[in-house]
Order: sequence, then structure tokens, then C-alpha cells
Amino acid sequence: MKSKLSRNSSGVTEFILLGFRTAPDIQILLFLFFLLVYVVTVVGNVSMIIVIRMDSRLHTPMYFFLRHLSYVDLCYSTVIAPKTLANFLSHEKKISYNGCAAQFFFFALFVTTESILLAVMAFDRFSAICSPLLYPVHMSQKVCAQLVTGSYICGGLNSMVHTGFTFSLRFCGENHLDHFFCDVSALIKISCVDTSVNEMVLFILSALIIVTTTTVILVSYAYILSTVLKIPSTHGRGNLDHNSRYFCSTDLLVDFMLLPHACCPISFNAL
Repeated sequence: MKSKLSRNSSGVTEFILLGFRTAPDIQILLFLFFLLVYVVTVVGNVSMIIVIRMDSRLHTPMYFFLRHLSYVDLCYSTVIAPKTLANFLSHEKKISYNGCAAQFFFFALFVTTESILLAVMAFDRFSAICSPLLYPVHMSQKVCAQLVTGSYICGGLNSMVHTGFTFSLRFCGENHLDHFFCDVSALIKISCVDTSVNEMVLFILSALIIVTTTTVILVSYAYILSTVLKIPSTHGRGNLDHNSRYFCSTDLLVDFMLLPHACCPISFNAL
């Protein structure tokens, strides 16, 4: 019996992922390159998770969030990479309709969660540097757990809306996706019905996430910079926890490297 998703697809039971349309020799090189990137990603994130878990000195809010960020990064990479790598070596670059929906859902879930976690980490550094005396209260174990849980819940809700709206579209037999995974822009492009409502809903939700997380990050680091500059002497600034200063600067760099990537694949590419 066909599932509800299959019935909504107007007979489409699978999609063809066109991916990188290059010569076979180039396909092998791309396979090796992306395999290397994926292996490095897996090893790096798993190592980070294990080290933070095993070293009791790293059982702090800062590293608690970093551990979950590594986990989320590992998950959404794994949602995409294995199927993409398999398609490099296959002549039939197929993915089932339900498999495409599942890939889309989990990718949107983990990418959205990552963008929210980046904002949470910025707030954590703000609390540590701007309100050090209240930091144990602001970032208690209970609060940290609630922030991480909330990030996953928001990611899940956003993903359900994205997936529901996207896979309620009709495709009228067209099943060739001009992408290497089930991306919203490629799916909307092949739909045979009016997608304006879908695009508007996806745009509003994605813009809300992008604006909110970016604002939290910018405001947090603006206050951090202001606080550091108000410290009257070089000696006073030197008393600022070295780990906090180091992680603050690196976290800011990571935020602006990952945030556009975390939000755009499920948002503005569709328009």
C-alpha cells in the first residue's frame, strides 16, 4: 500500500539526483575528495565528543554546547554524505520518495538546530564575560539542558513545517532533481503546481531563524567587546579568563563561518 507521501507525489515513487554532471574520471576524483572531507568531519567531531565526555575538566557549559554542536554537525553531514558518495560510483543516482523526505527532514532538523546552538553559544560567552558573578545562575546545568533541548525542539518543529509544505506539492511525474541531495530549491523547481504559498511560508520561517540567531550573536559579541574595552588597564584586561577570551574569538569566527551555511540550504535557495 502506498504511503500518504507517495500518494501526494502524483505517482512519483523515486527521484533522480543529477548531482555533479561531469566525466567519469572527474567523478572518481570528486568521490575521493568528498570521502576525505567526510572522514575528516567524522573523525574530528567524534574525537571532540569523546574528549569532552571523558575529561572532567571540560564538563562546563561552554564545552557542553560545543559537544552538542559537534554531534549536530556529525549528524547532518551523515544525512547527506553517504548517499552522495554512493551516487558518485553509481550509474543510477536514485533515492526513493520516502527516503528523500526523510533526508530532507533530518537535514533541515540538524541544520536548524546548529544555527540555534551557535546563538546559544554566543549567549553563553556573553554571560561568562559580561556577568561573571551571575554566570553559575544564568548557565546552571538545568538551564543548559533546557537551552539544548529547546534548540532540538525548534529544529524539529521548523523541519516538520518545511517537510510538510514541500512534500505536499505535486510533481506530475517529473522526478529529476538538479542537486546532489533532496534540497528544497530543487524540489520546488520541479513541482507542477503553484508554489508561492510554500515559498512564502518557507521564507518567513527561515528569515525568522536567520534574523533571530544573527541578532543574538551580534548583540552578544557587541556587549562582550564593550565590556572588554571598559576594563581600565591592560593588567585588568589580562585578568579576564584566558580560555573565555580565546573561545570567544574562535566561537565568533565559527559562528560567521557556519551560520550562513546552516540557514541558507533550507531558505533563500528556494526563491
